[in-house]
Amino acid sequence: MNKEAGGSKLYTHQRFVFMTLDPVHIGAGGYRLGRVDNTIVREPGTNLPKIPGTSLMGVARSYAAMRYGKPEAAGQHKNLKKIDKINCPIIYTFGTASESDEGYAGTISIGDARILFFPVHSMAGPVWVSTKEILTEADFQVNNSDIKEEGISTSLKWDKEKLNIGWLLLSTKNGLKVVPPSELIETSEWKALEERIVIVSNKIFSEIVNSNLEVRTSVAINPETGAAEDGALFTYEAIPRAAWLFCDVIESDYRKNFTAISKQCRIEDKKNGKGEDIRIYHDGEGESLEETWSKPIDVVKAGFKLIEYLGVGGMSTRGFGRMKIINDWVA
Repeated sequence: MNKEAGGSKLYTHQRFVFMTLDPVHIGAGGYRLGRVDNTIVREPGTNLPKIPGTSLMGVARSYAAMRYGKPEAAGQHKNLKKIDKINCPIIYTFGTASESDEGYAGTISIGDARILFFPVHSMAGPVWVSTKEILTEADFQVNNSDIKEEGISTSLKWDKEKLNIGWLLLSTKNGLKVVPPSELIETSEWKALEERIVIVSNKIFSEIVNSNLEVRTSVAINPETGAAEDGALFTYEAIPRAAWLFCDVIESDYRKNFTAISKQCRIEDKKNGKGEDIRIYHDGEGESLEETWSKPIDVVKAGFKLIEYLGVGGMSTRGFGRMKIINDWVA
């Protein structure tokens, strides 16, 4: 959706669809009494797990800055002078605050990544569960999805009256047809699940998701002895691999002053007249980016791409956090 006023575009709405390659753990903070010690972030109204937009914003900025070759632009960048910020695509996109110099508002807003399809085991093998409301919101067309409150509609070729979704045994209706946005139709990821989709009611979707999260148990290791710490056993949960999530990115570039970039930042270390070490940043004068950043959303997408290798959230040293972009489009 591109909103225009007087011939000028006010904003661009880009939708991204991700698939988790590893379990993803975005901790809620602290310990909880219950099934697990370290829980993950959830939406208050639905109790469904999510990846907060703040987490995505942080990794997008950090990874884009790494890709650009200017890691100093990822954090508070207090060492960057005003001149170092003017032509920087990272700061132009994500903004900056400064204690002394002028601050810059960002041009990007990143929403929460929400569950689109959730993988669950069944007697028919793995299936991906969703609701009609969620799919419709994400630009999917859903046909033949009318179900009882505690039944399911499925695209599986299943000839029995009931099918288990995790530990729940539910009445089954066949003939479900889900049509994705055109940008997803030819992807290998969509072709792998289009005949393994299950639609359930909003009433039981949260129960299915929260009952089938990945839960692991770990123990802290004493670095001196190499043995487990006494009493340091803990459990934590995560969104499982092969889950699909979607999030919205809004670009509102009111300044209309983004300079297209196809090269990284070149950093020059030298000494000033007092013999002190200083660092000079030459934006867009380094090695090739192997792509062109023509607008702020291109910078965000470059950061998102590195999540496939560097991950998001906690437990990354335990093999958590990676997810890949399946596709994106203007919503």
